[in-house]
Amino acid sequence: MSADGQRRNAPPPSAARTDPRLEQLLAHPALWRAGSAARGAVWPSGFAPLDAGLPGGGWPRSGLIEILPMRFGQGELQLLLPALASITRRPEARWCIWVAPPLQPFAPALAAAGVALSRLLIVRAPMRGRRPTSLWAFEQALGSGACDCVFAWTRHAPARHIRRLHLAAQRGNTLGVLFRTREAAGEASPAMLRVALEPRGDGARVTLLKSRGGARGALDLIWAAAAHVPQRMP
Repeated sequence: MSADGQRRNAPPPSAARTDPRLEQLLAHPALWRAGSAARGAVWPSGFAPLDAGLPGGGWPRSGLIEILPMRFGQGELQLLLPALASITRRPEARWCIWVAPPLQPFAPALAAAGVALSRLLIVRAPMRGRRPTSLWAFEQALGSGACDCVFAWTRHAPARHIRRLHLAAQRGNTLGVLFRTREAAGEASPAMLRVALEPRGDGARVTLLKSRGGARGALDLIWAAAAHVPQRMP
């Protein structure tokens, strides 16, 4: 057969066999490719309009995201509550840890919303000198491999520390959620997803500030009646 015939019969480049190691690399959730991210496993958020804008159609199962309410206690738990309920009810569920929540969660309301309280741990982080230990505890929980998700609340987090938290979440195959106030929106962050939250009547306006491979922009969500979780001062 002539060289021209061999070229005509050769499979197109798209049909060529891909090295399995390359396929594994391309599937890694941390890889960003020209406007789209490699699709990793996700937890559905419980809000169809939000899932339509999130990379992969839900909250990532591995890695760090940031949620930025106007101030703590203004809907950040309602936004995560449907996913939290489905995550903790799984037979193979690991722990869900909350590190240093600024308000006391109301357990009866969480149970009424479907959260399995037996899978929930609250960590109170003491001060070490003049520095809180909450970010240290957050990092340890993220990298432990014992948690499906870990939440933490803080007002200040250096970008270099956020990168460490993201790597710890990937190492532990854990969804890490760092709650910071809206003032942090102007700061650079290595988090894979950043979401701003503003209360609106019986729901909230959600703005996707940073979304690797997902949409950008704002949408309005309505909280379900069961998603109202009262919080009390500790």
